[in-house]
Amino acid sequence: MSRWAGKISVLMLIAAGLLESPRAWAQESADAGASPLPAAKADDAADEPHVPAPVLDTWGTNEPAKPPSDVAQEAQVTAEQSEPAEKTATEVQSEARENRLPIDAEADAKAHLRYTLERIEVRGNTRTRERVILRYLKFKPGDILDVDDPELTLTRYRVLGTGFFKDVQFALRKGSRRGQVILVIEVIERNTIVLNDVGIGLSSDANSRGKIQPLTAYGGIDVAYTNLAGTGITLGAALAVANEQNAIRVRFLDPSFLGTPWMLSGSILRNQAKDFFGTTSQVNWTDWNNVTSTSHSYAIVDYSRFGGSLGVGRDLSTSTQLWAYYRLETIEAKKPLQAAEIRGGAVTPIEFDVRSGRSVLSTVRATLQHDTRDHPFLPTRGWYVATWGELALQPFGSDYSYQRFDISASYWWKVRGVPHVLRLQMFAGAETAGAPFFEQYYIGDFTDFRSPRMLGLNFERRPPPAVFGGIIKEQRYGEYAAKVGLEYRIPVYRGSRSVYGIDLFLGAGLWSLISRRDLSNMPANYHELARVPIDLTGNVGFRMDTSAGGLTFAFSNILGFIPLHGEGS
Repeated sequence: MSRWAGKISVLMLIAAGLLESPRAWAQESADAGASPLPAAKADDAADEPHVPAPVLDTWGTNEPAKPPSDVAQEAQVTAEQSEPAEKTATEVQSEARENRLPIDAEADAKAHLRYTLERIEVRGNTRTRERVILRYLKFKPGDILDVDDPELTLTRYRVLGTGFFKDVQFALRKGSRRGQVILVIEVIERNTIVLNDVGIGLSSDANSRGKIQPLTAYGGIDVAYTNLAGTGITLGAALAVANEQNAIRVRFLDPSFLGTPWMLSGSILRNQAKDFFGTTSQVNWTDWNNVTSTSHSYAIVDYSRFGGSLGVGRDLSTSTQLWAYYRLETIEAKKPLQAAEIRGGAVTPIEFDVRSGRSVLSTVRATLQHDTRDHPFLPTRGWYVATWGELALQPFGSDYSYQRFDISASYWWKVRGVPHVLRLQMFAGAETAGAPFFEQYYIGDFTDFRSPRMLGLNFERRPPPAVFGGIIKEQRYGEYAAKVGLEYRIPVYRGSRSVYGIDLFLGAGLWSLISRRDLSNMPANYHELARVPIDLTGNVGFRMDTSAGGLTFAFSNILGFIPLHGEGS
């Protein structure tokens, strides 16, 4: 039996390391799903159920995407028939040579190809209603169309970024009169049932009595039915399970509520969870039944959450959205009557940051997003920037009062001379005292070596690995956090069937997290650089874009079990 048990353990470790969620589950405080998943680690977008960002690439074809310059070339081919309203650059230059005239700035300015847009044709949309696609276009028949306008590129990114299409192409065709053109939009539709996220991994937690369990499994899945009946409406559901924990969430998104420019989203969350307190297993605590534990134990908070959020949003431009949310939750918590641990050489009481019994959390939040990525899952250029502020006050009916402000940004660019991609990730956030612990920044949201949260569930009792040592190993939750990282991505496969692309990625970064308590009253046994709360993180694996959605296969979960500083695994 022991021989088979050993083989099963090895298989579990391999599975946990190979299949890892793209870390869009974490930071449930940001609510229901960035594009359209839960907010993730600091390297991902905010947790908003919104229309995914504008993106563009010709996945699934052997033909490169046509940027506006290519559209201009197509227009020049039909210029003789459509008679452009302005002379082309070639014509201006030819006339200048023939008449020996200088090519001045004014002539160059007239070199842009401009046409009157006669109408817009949409092709290939067998399931998607035409109005759903036209909703993302900012120009309409009668407008003057400049083929060099970057708005064309951003609009194409945006249509592809809905997630409804594998490929989107823009082309110009001659109109019925001189100077008029027809904009043709060719789309290739994706599956309507999409696997947004799947996560399987291993963690170290503790049972309800706080006793250490060295190895437990967890998993979760997020599935959505996008483009319901061709209307663009998305319905989704997510489930996460672990030892003595479970959570479920349902959500919806209407990108054009009642045919208006307003977007509407909503979600409902229910979870039964526990969390672990104490940065070592030497915690002296008395539970809610007045039972005391003194050795090899973590303090446990048993709690449940039920509630939902409702949000309205609107496009400020092709690439920018503004959202406003209201969230209401009830919390039922059983927390220890008392708990203390040895910290910094002294006995220190543990703060749980949650009310015993029933309490209410009520918040309002505003989110601003700017997205110019050229692909939703494997971008090669562009920005994704999100900033959000949240406010919880007793006048809103909340038992918790706090304010929070976060900003995250990622930038992708191609490496010169090779088809590789670099990504720069940045995050910074701060919140005031008074937030419940599950709304605070958590170490697993920032280091890849610890399991992230899924739908608000926390699977890890272990502190961060603390590669540099120092005060960071004393942290679990905190009110201040930051991260900066760099990822290098190498394309290894491009296809046109079920798998559109596979990229190898390697990433590394620095992150910081600290509680208000330690910032104002640093433990006495930390001096000089050891007082700086900073640590190293890293990851390696594969990212896949498929007809069923984007998947990440990563190995950081296994790397997190490597013991450091003489600690046990």
